[in-house]
Amino acid sequence: MFGTRIVIADGDVIFRRTLKEVFRHADYMVVGEAVEARGALQLIFQQEPNVVVLDPHLPGTENMNVTEIIDEHRVAPVIMAVSHSLGEIEDYAWMPGVYGVMLKPVQDVTIQPVIEIALANFDRAMRLAGEIEQLRKELETRKLVEKAKGLLMEKKALTEKEAFKYIQRLSMDKSLPMLRIAKNIIAFYQK
Repeated sequence: MFGTRIVIADGDVIFRRTLKEVFRHADYMVVGEAVEARGALQLIFQQEPNVVVLDPHLPGTENMNVTEIIDEHRVAPVIMAVSHSLGEIEDYAWMPGVYGVMLKPVQDVTIQPVIEIALANFDRAMRLAGEIEQLRKELETRKLVEKAKGLLMEKKALTEKEAFKYIQRLSMDKSLPMLRIAKNIIAFYQK
């Protein structure tokens, strides 16, 4: 995709130069290069690229899991650049934050599919994470509204339907979300 911003983190200067040229021909934009893990993380957090191409044996990765850190902050998908056996490739593919694997030496025809699949899967994962968060919030709201309804039923001798209508009416009258009303009711009755 035109304008996709990429950071290359690899200790091999020849590989970086070759990859940079391949990316340029494919209309990708290399926004930074790193030769060791700590510098790579700093560069990634500064540049906020769309994709990170990472050598799993990057100097400095012995004491830190770079892909896990990138994944934790949801910065960008990581594509591992490897020159190893199939078994090791499978291990990299299951690492947190890794959305693709490219083999060294890189072949021009394989670059675009690997990057586009990584971008699409990362986007899908971020959308799913957002949906999960939304569902978590909805569940929390439901739990608290149920608890508030229970307290209203107990303290005000209301039916379940009346308790829900009471919360709903307060929400509309005060222009506050039902979650906030439920929390206020719970706090008031649990003094």
